[in-house]
Amino acid sequence: MTNKKILVTGAAGFIGFHLCEKLITEDYQVVGLDNINDYYDVNLKYARLEKLGIVKNEIQNEKLIKSNLNNSFQFIKAKLEDKEIINFLFQSQQFDIVCNLAAQAGVRYSLENPSAYIDSNIVGFLNLLEACRHFNVKKLVYASSSSVYGSNKKVPFSVNDNVDHPISLYAATKKSNELMAHTYSHLFGIETIGLRFFTVYGPWGRPDMAMFLFTDAILNNKPIKVFNNGALSRDFTYIDDIIQGVTKVITANNEEGNANIYNIGNSQPVALLDFITEIEKATNKVADKEYLSMQPGDVEQTWADVTELKNKYNYQPNTKISQGVSQFVSWYKDFYKIHE
Repeated sequence: MTNKKILVTGAAGFIGFHLCEKLITEDYQVVGLDNINDYYDVNLKYARLEKLGIVKNEIQNEKLIKSNLNNSFQFIKAKLEDKEIINFLFQSQQFDIVCNLAAQAGVRYSLENPSAYIDSNIVGFLNLLEACRHFNVKKLVYASSSSVYGSNKKVPFSVNDNVDHPISLYAATKKSNELMAHTYSHLFGIETIGLRFFTVYGPWGRPDMAMFLFTDAILNNKPIKVFNNGALSRDFTYIDDIIQGVTKVITANNEEGNANIYNIGNSQPVALLDFITEIEKATNKVADKEYLSMQPGDVEQTWADVTELKNKYNYQPNTKISQGVSQFVSWYKDFYKIHE
């Protein structure tokens, strides 16, 4: 039980939405922030917020804080880059903890719109660090990414590995966040914990991710794009396992001034073609596969060494890929009203 107040940025996003749901059940006072950009379908983002009790037509005015019916969740539509609003929010709300999940996401999109990544992931993150510094927030948990490992050949990826060679701007911004957070921990006594997420999937997932793209295409009788001719593997991690880990980190006792980074993944990589096979089983349909070459900024494999997160926080991912894929397909059919 707790009365602590937490800011969750990216609250209308995939992981942010699930985290807000969980923290509400843990009796946190949760304030969510999101700019609801159109990187992908905003209707999905609004639907997530509606599940949290925030109605779409009540958040058309930016910068006004809205509450759900029982005041367990408040929401503000704003950008991290808006320093004035961020400072106002911190001053008025007096947060105990901040969890930053907001970011311009996507490796491939960073080739098309690099400025969006600098604005949100660098300038926005700096605004949060400065707000934590000036408004006495002593714990910041933030999303990093497995993308920081670049083309590392040594597997599984360890937090002790060198990550000085990112191969996408997205990855470079996440590595920058880790360095910035370390500096603020050292200078101002803020505990910062960076979590390097590995390919998260599950209900309410992002439409630009493989799980969603493949399911959507297969159920709608469209070909799926299989990059690197299928010679890829990912440490697919089910959303409930991710939320279990993030919540353990948030609720643990503070360690003032420490700067730590952890991998958070399933630690059991799955070949892309095996992943597709599981979707075929769940949809009871055969995919029409279009084999393509490797995409710029992509990597051949990801594999998380989560030993340190397990040892420190008793993190225990346990969702099998077959179970997770089945859960996603069931959600997809229900959400998009697909009846066989």
